[in-house]
Amino acid sequence: MASTADIKNGVVLSIDGQLWSVIEFQHVKPGKGGAFVRTKLKNVVSGKVVDRTYNAGAKIDIENVDRRDFTYLYTDGDGFVFMDVEDYDQITVGAATVGDAKNFMLENQQVQIALNNGNPLYIELPASVVLEVTYTEPGLQGDRSSAGTKPATVETGYELQVPLFLETGTKIKVDTRTGGYLGRIND
Repeated sequence: MASTADIKNGVVLSIDGQLWSVIEFQHVKPGKGGAFVRTKLKNVVSGKVVDRTYNAGAKIDIENVDRRDFTYLYTDGDGFVFMDVEDYDQITVGAATVGDAKNFMLENQQVQIALNNGNPLYIELPASVVLEVTYTEPGLQGDRSSAGTKPATVETGYELQVPLFLETGTKIKVDTRTGGYLGRIND
């Protein structure tokens, strides 16, 4: 058991059987009364953010979360197969754990997987990825009724809004956090 003195940004706590990551913390010592630690916690699985206050010296459970580099290999039914870049072990991660990351993953892409006791918790992608547009309608010059954007489908099957001038076969940069178009890649 650890105490509130061990709380730091990025530490993962086990609270009521769930894992919470410390986003920020503040040690407060008021003029009257005992000291306490004010924390902002993010649920590792759901992403929900809550504020929680602990009395100074209170006992807390700190969990060991290991973030390791993996290479995405392929999809196998409902699972996604990854290979550890250090020891070449393969693990299969369920679709629920992968979540929206599947929209931005190509085979042989590097990702980071957070593991707790060997169980995958979530997948971290780079901030942006380069994907090729596999289908989009031709843009008509002068058509500005839709603020200059049109839907496009990229090679992972994900659909997003792109500028009218983009054509099928163009490589674009996509933000993995918002799913938005960032720019065209010139080869």
